[in-house]
Amino acid sequence: MMSFHNQSYPYHVKRNATYAKNGMVATSQPLASQAGLEILKKGGNAVDAAIATAACLTVVEPTSNGIGGDAFALVWMKGDLYGLNSSGRSPESISIDAVKEAGFEEIPKYGWTPVTVPGAPGAWAALSERFGKLALNEVLQPAIQYAEEGFPVSPTLSKYWKKAYKNFSEHLTDSIFTEWFQTFAPKGRAPEAGEIWSSLDHAETLRSIAETGAESFYRGELAEKISSFSNENNGFLTYDDLAAHQPDWVDPIKVNYRGYDVWEIPPNGQGIVALQALNILKGFTFNEKESVSTYHKQIEAMKLAFADGEEHITEEKHMYCSSDDILCDEYGEARRNLITDDALQPEAGEPAMSGTVYLATADNEGNMVSFIQSNYMGFGSGLVVPGTGIALQNRGHNFSMNPDHVNALAGGKRTYHTIIPGFLTKDQQPVGPFGVMGGFMQPQGHVQVMMNTIDFGLNPQAALDAPRWQWLKDKKVEVEHSFPHHIAQELAEKGHDITMQLEPNSFGRGQMIWRDPESGVLVGGTESRTDGTVACW
Repeated sequence: MMSFHNQSYPYHVKRNATYAKNGMVATSQPLASQAGLEILKKGGNAVDAAIATAACLTVVEPTSNGIGGDAFALVWMKGDLYGLNSSGRSPESISIDAVKEAGFEEIPKYGWTPVTVPGAPGAWAALSERFGKLALNEVLQPAIQYAEEGFPVSPTLSKYWKKAYKNFSEHLTDSIFTEWFQTFAPKGRAPEAGEIWSSLDHAETLRSIAETGAESFYRGELAEKISSFSNENNGFLTYDDLAAHQPDWVDPIKVNYRGYDVWEIPPNGQGIVALQALNILKGFTFNEKESVSTYHKQIEAMKLAFADGEEHITEEKHMYCSSDDILCDEYGEARRNLITDDALQPEAGEPAMSGTVYLATADNEGNMVSFIQSNYMGFGSGLVVPGTGIALQNRGHNFSMNPDHVNALAGGKRTYHTIIPGFLTKDQQPVGPFGVMGGFMQPQGHVQVMMNTIDFGLNPQAALDAPRWQWLKDKKVEVEHSFPHHIAQELAEKGHDITMQLEPNSFGRGQMIWRDPESGVLVGGTESRTDGTVACW
């Protein structure tokens, strides 16, 4: 019998860029993109569409994000760019000593220890209150409906769900993880592609968030359920920790790269790593993309920026240097001068003191949103709050247990954060939102798609489709299987430790939407490495 669910795709298929005039939503899951488009057609703006899409993604792509994760946004609204940091803080009661007393020398990946306050629901409410046109309960309705009625699991989602189930089955044997298996593997396995999955608890939680503007999540019934689950299992997170959460509106940071302003959220996010790499690279001239010289300089700049990021990034008030210090031209030149013809071993400098979902939306009024949210490592901590469907993030795993490190674990602190939305402008006019999700691949993806766009003139789809590389540590670099083999060999001759990676999942998943300032026409690209879709009208 013919199988309609065979997930083998033996032939290369080119995607074209997508054009539209009235509105566009680009994300990694077709149903979520359609949910955002539905809200646009109901009269919502780009912010409403972003919230609807983000909430829907917690249902239709739970392998990458959830209600219990964090979120950041860059919003272009009526001629100005706004930044929102809704990453949660560590519990007030946690400390390095407390973690060691619990028997850990390093912060574990799973369980209560790495759980920080979830920021995503607060982000939805803050965005809706400040910029939304529709009521939050209307905007969240598509997500509620998918959670309640179920949806057919998409191919890439099924693949990562199976990987997570296998990993959790082997490692999460304590009873506190039982709810995860009951929620996400009710048949004793991960769902297959095309199989219907639903979560009534998830639907009820989304309904509560919608009706209360997320108040129930931080200072109400849901907060009580989360804190009770923590207290029953000796977790650090308390009701007061949840009640104290407030998303912060922040001033985005930028570098000017060849006449374009590239914008990111300031630390505690790692967007500054992408900006620093571009600040180093802008001093070079790149004549062609597919050249060993181009790739070598990109990799070297990225290594230097990451070394500084690891050394200096944490919550901004705890940093010893400012974003301006790191991004100034003088420091960029000093770091640039370290790049030679050979692969270097990256070390942090000293500036002068002075598994995530990404989505992009645009409406017909010129408003655009760059939005990202994540549970950090796939499903996160492995904990699901009983009766709620809330999978809690494990973002606290990023803290350092070294008390002398700038990102040292402490109570009430935001950690070095991997998820970053990006935005591009030129001459104070918006070009559009962009992002590449995927842990520490994210700033590397940002640099690559920005250079593909600005230096090499690729359209959004081609900029995303281009073969990617990823620096891992020391001189280790992975390249995709479609990466030019002769250039990989030449990079190895320069001292790079090159590995060809067959799986595309570690190279990030991106979305881009550009807007023509004269015609208002939108052009979008979506990720070919996953189930990405651009929905538009």
